[in-house]
Formats: sequence, C-alpha cells, structure tokens
Amino acid sequence: MTGFRCLPLFAVTLLAACAAQPGVNSAAAPGAPVTIGIIGINDFHGALEPPRTSAIVGDGKGGVIQVPAGGAAYLASAVTGLRNQYSHSLTVGAGDLIGASQLASSLFLDEPAIGVMNRIGLDFNAVGNHEFDRGRDELVRKQTGGCRQLTALKPCRLERFGGARFAYLAANTIEANGRTLFPATAIRSFGSGKGRVKVGVIGLTLKETGDLSSREGLKGIHFADEADTVNALVPKLKAQGAAAIVLLIHQGGYTKSDAPDPSTCPQLTGSIKPILDRLDTRVDVVVSGHTHWSYVCDYAQYNPAKPFLLTSAGVFGQYVTDIALDIDPVSRKVIGKRGRNVIVQSEAYTTRSGEVTLKEQYPRYMLDVGIFHYVGRYVDASKGEIQRAAGKLAGEVRRPGGDSSWSGGSLGALIADAQLAATRKSGAQIAMMNPFGVRAPHLLSPAADGRLTFGQLYSVQPFTNGLVTQSLTGAELKAVLEEGLDDTQPKQLMSVSEGFAWTYDLARPAGSRVVSMTLDGKPIDPAATYRVTTNSFLANGGDSFATLAKQRDAAIAPQTDIEALEAWLSGPGLRAVPPEERASRAAP
Repeated sequence: MTGFRCLPLFAVTLLAACAAQPGVNSAAAPGAPVTIGIIGINDFHGALEPPRTSAIVGDGKGGVIQVPAGGAAYLASAVTGLRNQYSHSLTVGAGDLIGASQLASSLFLDEPAIGVMNRIGLDFNAVGNHEFDRGRDELVRKQTGGCRQLTALKPCRLERFGGARFAYLAANTIEANGRTLFPATAIRSFGSGKGRVKVGVIGLTLKETGDLSSREGLKGIHFADEADTVNALVPKLKAQGAAAIVLLIHQGGYTKSDAPDPSTCPQLTGSIKPILDRLDTRVDVVVSGHTHWSYVCDYAQYNPAKPFLLTSAGVFGQYVTDIALDIDPVSRKVIGKRGRNVIVQSEAYTTRSGEVTLKEQYPRYMLDVGIFHYVGRYVDASKGEIQRAAGKLAGEVRRPGGDSSWSGGSLGALIADAQLAATRKSGAQIAMMNPFGVRAPHLLSPAADGRLTFGQLYSVQPFTNGLVTQSLTGAELKAVLEEGLDDTQPKQLMSVSEGFAWTYDLARPAGSRVVSMTLDGKPIDPAATYRVTTNSFLANGGDSFATLAKQRDAAIAPQTDIEALEAWLSGPGLRAVPPEERASRAAP
C-alpha cells in the first residue's frame, strides 16, 4: 500500500507536482491500450481542516497503527500527485461532500467546501443524502451559484458564491415533472484518432435518501431504485460509444479484518451488495460511499458473474482512491482495472491518550498553499464561534465504535438528557436520540477543568435540528423502538433519557424484539399516553421511524438540538457523565 511520496513535509509548501513515474505520461503507441486514471473521493463532509482523526491500518504484527489523515490542503496535494501519474484522468466523488460539516464550512452554508472541490479539480459528484440537508433549492444553488437566501443563514458572507465548477449527477433523484434534478450521466473522451476512447459516468444516491433528509426540503422529489436506474442507463451510454462505465453511487458496505488494509475487501457486507448483484455487468467500476468505510474490492470474489471493481475512500478526505482502467481502443473494451486506497497523511495531533504521530512508513503530503490560505479565511472568520466556551463536563463521553456502531453510548445518552431538559415545559417525560445522528469524532473530551468549546459540541451535533415533543401511547413508543431493531434498515439502538430503560432480544422476530420498557421504575402501560421528545428529523419520519411522523399534539421547542446540548452543559458545576447505555439485552 504505497502512495505518492514527495519531499519532506514543511509547514506550508505548495505541491506543484513531484516527478511522475517513468513513462507514465508518455504518449501511447497507435492501437496500444489507453490508461485512464480515476481519482475517487467520497464523504468529505466539509472537512476543511485536518479532522484530528486517524486512518487505522494493520501493523503486520497483529496490531494496528493510527495514521493522522485528512484535511483539504493535504487532500488537494494527494489528488494532484495521483492525477500527475496519468496522461488521462477523471476526478470523481460519490456524494456527501457537503453536509454534517466542520463548523468553518457549515457556518457558511458549505460554500467553502464547494470552493475546495473546485480548486482540487473535481469533475463529477453523485448527490448524497447530506447534499439535501438544507433542501432541494439550496442544493441547486450549490450547483448554479448566486447569493439567494434560502435558509436561516445568509449566503455569500465572505465572497460571492460562483457555484460548483464540477457537475452533480442525480440519476435516480426524480422531480414531480419526471425529470432528474441534475443530469443522470456524463461522458468524456480521451485521446485522439484511433486511440480515442470514451468513459461514461453515472451518478446517483441511495433510494432511502428521502428517509435520511428533511422531507420538508424534498417536496415533489422521489428516489428511484438504484439498480433499475443504472441498468436503464448503461445501454444508452454504450450507444454513445462509452468503452468504460464508471458508477458513482452514494451507498456502500463494510468489511471486517483484524488487520485493516484499506485496499482490500475481507468479509464485505452492507446494502451495496444486493444492488451490485442486480447490476448490468457492463459497469466496470463502482465508486461508493455513505458508510464511511475504506475498501477496494474485486467483487467477482463475492459474485463471479459480477466482476466489478468496487471502491470507497473512507471519510473526511482521509483516503483517496487511485483507480486505473486500461482500455483497448480497437475493441472499445476494458482489458484491465486496478485500484488502491492511499492514506492522506497530514498532521500529528494530541488527545487525552497522547500524541498521534506521523508515520514514516506512509507518504507525507505537503500543504497545497492556495487551498491552505483559502480555507484559512473561513477558519479565521469562524474562530470566535468555534473556540467560545460552551459548558463543562465531568469526563469524556463517546459513541464507541463510531460509524460502525449501532448504539449511541454515553454520548447519545447525554444528548437525550439535554433534549429532555429543554422540553420539560412541553410536558416531555422521555427523549430519544438516533445513534446515526451522533456524528464524528463521536466523542466529547473536555479540558482538564471540564471545559468544552462550541466547536466540540457542533462536531457531534452539526444538523441544527429542531426539537419536537409529541404524544405517544405506550404501544406506539414500543413501535418506535421496534423500528430501530427491524430488518429493513441498519439497526439503531435508540439512545434514551434518564429514567427510561428498556430491554430487547434480537433473537425474536422483527416487531416483537422489545421485551420491556420502564419509566422511573414503573412498566410502560401500552394504553397510556406519554410525552416524547425527538429531533425534528426523526419527528418527520427520518431514518424510517414512521411512527414518529404522526406528530400528535406536537410542540416545537424554541431551542435547536445544539442549543439544548449547550444549555444542558452550561448549568452549575460539571455535568455528570451518563451511563453507557439505558438499553440492555434480555437474559437468555
């Protein structure tokens, strides 16, 4: 797993280009295979600055190594270095480049994240579910530019926003008029004369995007089946002369290994598999995302009839995928394909557990000075908000396992407690928080005196959702918890507020897995009515919690979720750390 190796790392140095591999950029002989480089990223989530998280890889001795990775200026250097290996290349994204972003990007409506991708030279990006966080119209503004105010935040605060210079692709995002929100496909030509070849690109999001985004901002839009959509488009691209087809899809999988290697694909699971198993075999490469996992798969090892090259580059720009396609210009067929994930090693950082140092065995990337200064303008403009004091906490709270976990841990419990406290005046007795809404870095680690900053709070609660308190019967409350444990969507063990406890048994059939529920030690009465608070995303049926979408006797809190969390942590003294979970497995 080698990458683009350059000169030693300096504080701020422009990476123009290090020497390409010998002969890589030389012109191909007539009739010789044409190599196209595909540089893939996904799930950047507005990570303008190094995210103070690590790529985790095996050390060859049964342990793991933490490699500090990510950040826009380093990602730009890595992309440039990989791109320079090829005479012909495309740089593509598989969605969620914006949304759930760092505060320096989010405060400015992710305009700087788009600006970074423009400067990196992105060609195409599939829409992801988080691209819709601020609604359909604001996403269109991201593509077309302009300063029309469509949200509570004012656009163009530091500069006039010119829009994305790359193209969004949205093959299965269907508007009321039957048209796609953005183009479904694109096609690019490379080379000339007898050596000319075309590459077709399809981009789409997961069909569940309507359940993962604000329904208010998606009126009139539905999301079609992924495989059906792609299979209908492949013949059209072939008819236009596409020798290779690259699918950008915001859906993904997970792998499992005791010695992680981001360029391998052991024990692949996840929602991407049934899509691939139905896909037209004329697709050559599938660049995936959504799960924040890193892998490179020869999918033929799972389904010999479907020999796709499947890739994903993790999250926050920690990796970039280097893909090469060899195309025979005479037969117009792909005759070779290969890929690897390259760690975007960036800056050492320190946690309570110690320093995460740079690792000599992995390439070090120099800062792209242009992007460094561009990002710096937005970071400086948001610094006061990022660094301001925002409460105190008696110890560290976390969501163990991060994105691979289906539970919220003590962090999810803390958020639920905060939301209950914020809505007591509306009669709230119980509050619930979806674990998948607890974002990276999945922990709050206070300073020695317990102090937290607003930037820390925002990193785990970046959506600025409202809080909704509604009436649910005990039977409906059970139905909500059952929806988190069904077999339709990835399981979520709902985090609940203090005083509420429940047990479950996954060995039981779906719909009957909640064994018991108590409030303040008393069993929940199926016929009684309880006041329950959730964030507005869940209250609109998000994450397939359909029971909550009824919103009976709903009351909207004056505080957002992030305001409620700050208020809870800003009380007198240090806020105590809640227990890890208030849900437990039933005894066998």
